[in-house]
This record gives sequence, structure tokens and C-alpha cells, in this order.
Amino acid sequence: MTNNLLNSGASSLDSEQVDAKAQPSSTQDVNPSVGNSQTTRRQSTSGSKVHSKVQQFQETLERHQNERQLIILQDFPDPDALSSAWAYQLIAQEYNIQCDIVYAGTLSHQENIALVKLTGLPAKRSSVETTKNQDLSVYQGYVLIDNQGTTTQLLPIVTKANIPLIAIFDHHSSQGEWKAEFIDLRPQARATATLLTHYLQAGLLQLDSSISEHIKCATALMHGLRSDTNMLMQAQEEDFLAAGYLSRFYDTQLLNAILKTSRSRRVMDVIERSLKYRILQDNFSMAGVGYLRYEDRDAIPQAADFLVTEENVHTAVVYGIVYDEDQELEVVIGSLRTNKLTLDPDEFIKEAFGQDSHGRFFGGGRMMAGGFEIPTGFLSSFNDKSDYAKLKWEVFDTQVKQKLLRLVNPQDTVI
Repeated sequence: MTNNLLNSGASSLDSEQVDAKAQPSSTQDVNPSVGNSQTTRRQSTSGSKVHSKVQQFQETLERHQNERQLIILQDFPDPDALSSAWAYQLIAQEYNIQCDIVYAGTLSHQENIALVKLTGLPAKRSSVETTKNQDLSVYQGYVLIDNQGTTTQLLPIVTKANIPLIAIFDHHSSQGEWKAEFIDLRPQARATATLLTHYLQAGLLQLDSSISEHIKCATALMHGLRSDTNMLMQAQEEDFLAAGYLSRFYDTQLLNAILKTSRSRRVMDVIERSLKYRILQDNFSMAGVGYLRYEDRDAIPQAADFLVTEENVHTAVVYGIVYDEDQELEVVIGSLRTNKLTLDPDEFIKEAFGQDSHGRFFGGGRMMAGGFEIPTGFLSSFNDKSDYAKLKWEVFDTQVKQKLLRLVNPQDTVI
């Protein structure tokens, strides 16, 4: 079992501090500038925080040796979530902890499907019904990765089964108070893959380029990091450091094969609908695309990615009603993409759509992107009558537009 926390690049900050203390002060060091002093203090604080997190995580893993855990992802996991969960699973194996990676929804984005198939990433769908009928007593704890329980249907089930929450890893803003043994929330990081890569760097698992599974996991992490940082264009220093470490191990040809997957015809149809029905208001583009099948849900963020590239548009929101026939679950799902630096997607979505009766926000975001999910409640299902389905869509379409326009242009009256 690998427990050496000092033999890696992640401990470079701590190593630099030790070296700095060991070296005699130069003349310049005697009277450092204020700026240099502030920088040194920031580096020292950052380094100690990283070291503290590593220690806490290691101690948490040691307390749960020889156990079995459930890693729960959002219903529609993206490359960041999938790769981070795999990294946690491999780290946990070093402590004889067996982990099952599950999600309640589906993989619909072509790159996500390719990622799982080409790397053999060990994540599996576990629907609400399947999970309810499963013997959950085999698990001694569960872990939330790249989410805080607000985007998964599985949370109420594991909570009801009295399975303790062991850890949370997320790069999104806090969604509420959680009682977990270990919490690593870093909104300043642009990807959860960055967080898990730091623990790899810290030596909780020594990646080995001769082990195929390690190469594939590193490739998945690089894809997750790349996708959540807009090809590293929105990456911060710690994201670049993580990418630099992963560059020693990932397979460029495998990553290229994942990225070269083509869009399906259904995705193209949704993009076409978003173009047809979009409305423009003060550099915002808003488009309701109607009803979508559950497996086509990831066409919505792809349509938002496309609309935000239009001239004189800095923010795009695309939404639709997604229906899962198997679960009889119907939700309004939307995605926001923005190029406006002063617009915070997390604040915008939370203010626009608010909270449910339990105090949980319907959505949130990160740098330049966000999303929301709103159950249709009493009006769910029964869409076999076209007149009723049309009327219901008009109601939700109008309501979403009103809530968005209230923030986009407060001077305008509601629809």
C-alpha cells in the first residue's frame, strides 16, 4: 500500500518551504519587498492547506480500510465526474477499499460514451428502481464526486438506508451544509479532476506508465480537466499543474480518439431547434427546444455551446423538458454558457430559479457554465395527447423565459 506523501510533485510547495527554511538568508531576503512577502505568505498558506488536506484524506482512507463504498455521480455524469471517480476508486484500492461507481441517469453525450467504452472506465448505471431493490447493507459508506447530492436521484435512497457520507469532492460552490468525514470543496479550481490529481501527485497512489489502467485513468483525468476548463483556456494555476503531472502518463492517441467522436443526428436536430426558437435580448440568447428523450439530454449543453458562439451574444441558455419513460420522471433541464467575465453562472441560476421546498437550489454553476433541473411535479407525464403536451410546454417555456428575462432586463415587463 502506497502511503508515502512526500515522493511526488504535489508536495513541491511543502518541499520548497522546507528548503527555504534550510537555506541561509541572502542580503535581498533581509529586506524583502512587501509584494514578495505577501507572495511568500500566500504560497506558505497554500502549501500548508494542501498538505493538511492530503493528511486528512489519508487518515480518512485508513479508518475505512477493508470496507466497501458507493461512489455516487450526478445523474448525467460528465468526463470530469467520471474520471475523478475512477481516480478515487484506484486510490481507495491502495487501502483495500472496494468502490462501485454509479449514476442514476444515462450517458448521452457522444464523448462520454466514447470515454467509458475506449478506456473501460468502471462506471455503471443504477436506476432508482434498481438501487431501491439492491441490498445496500454491503456498503459501509458513500462518496459524492463532482456533485453535492443535488443532481442525483440516488441521494434519498442511500440516506434512507442510513449509509454514512464519507467524503465529498467538488469544484463547485457549496450547495449547503454537509456532515461528511472529509470534504474538499475548491470553487477556485476549474475541475474536480484537478483535486483528485493532486492526491495522486501527493503519493496516495503512484501512477505507473507500465500499468494500462493507470494510463487510461490519467487519460480520462486529462479529458475531464480539459473539458471543464474549455481546453485549458479557463484553467487556473493548479489546473495547469495537474495537467503537467498527467502529461507524463496519459495516452495522446487514446484521448484524440475520444475527442474525435461525431455528433449524432438527434444532437444536430436539437441544435437546429435551438437556432429556430432562440430569442435575443441584451446579448443573451435563450432557446426552448421542447421535449427530449432522456437519453438525448446532453444535446442541451451542446446546443448552448453552439449558441454562445453567435456574434454579439455573450450568454446562451438552452432548456427543454426531458422525460424518462422507465422512471416516469419528467424535468425541465437547462444549460447556461457565457463569455461574460462579470456574469457568475452560479449566482445567476440560483437567483433566477431559487430553491425547492427542502431549501435545495434547482441549479448552479461554475466559471462560464451552469445548469438547472426543475421537476414538472403534478404536470408530469401523460404526454400522449398532443394538445395537452403543447399546452404544457408553452406554460413551462413561458415561465422559464420570465425568470430569465427578469434578470436579463429588469425594466421589461414579464411575458
